[in-house]
Amino acid sequence: MARTLSVAKPPPPIFLAPLLAHQTPKCIRSIAPFSTSTPFLQRRRRKRDNNMDRGVSALRRTGLRYPVEMSKVPLPQPVLDPKKRSEISVDENHGLWGFFRADKKLLSTPEELTEFGRPWTVEELRHKSWEDLHSLWYTCCKERNILHTQERERSRLNAGYGEAEFKERDKAVKRTQRAIKHALTERWYAWEDARRIAADDEEVNLNAQPGERAYLPIYDNDPVFESDGPKDKQAAKKA
Repeated sequence: MARTLSVAKPPPPIFLAPLLAHQTPKCIRSIAPFSTSTPFLQRRRRKRDNNMDRGVSALRRTGLRYPVEMSKVPLPQPVLDPKKRSEISVDENHGLWGFFRADKKLLSTPEELTEFGRPWTVEELRHKSWEDLHSLWYTCCKERNILHTQERERSRLNAGYGEAEFKERDKAVKRTQRAIKHALTERWYAWEDARRIAADDEEVNLNAQPGERAYLPIYDNDPVFESDGPKDKQAAKKA
């Protein structure tokens, strides 16, 4: 009979010797804890979710995931019938009424928005007092609050009208406010120039206390500028 010769396998590399020396049987390797087989993954315990608010949505009304102390308390139900609703008294002088017109109308028509005059000019505001400019400024602020309140409500309702009229009126109010700032800036520079001149003037006392004279002219003590005496007056009458 012919004999079959078996070819010897070459030995493994020398750097694999420590690994081959500690090899475990295949039956043990198949149940190792680092196995990625499907049955082992199914048996693995899931991690706990530490996010208590995951899945909670106010828009979808999912509610809380875990009950709380107030979960057993029934929530108040809205009253849908207007006749059964209780009347709420509102102060007529409440500050929030400043965001609406005198007639408490929510939206103005385009015709009502176009009923306004021209903005104030700087030349006209130069002749106004500080109190008048102060009142006019807050009148402009109140007008802009009303306009932007109506514009926000108009955008929410998607009314489709009044946007161009709102922009024109708001632009006129902002021009008036810009003119007020211009007039006050001119007065501030004029005041600073006068204060700088008065600081170098010997006749002006900037540190004067209440009841003291701030302007002390030098010619008050000059004999040349003294008022005429009784003799001078009699001589003037004879002449």
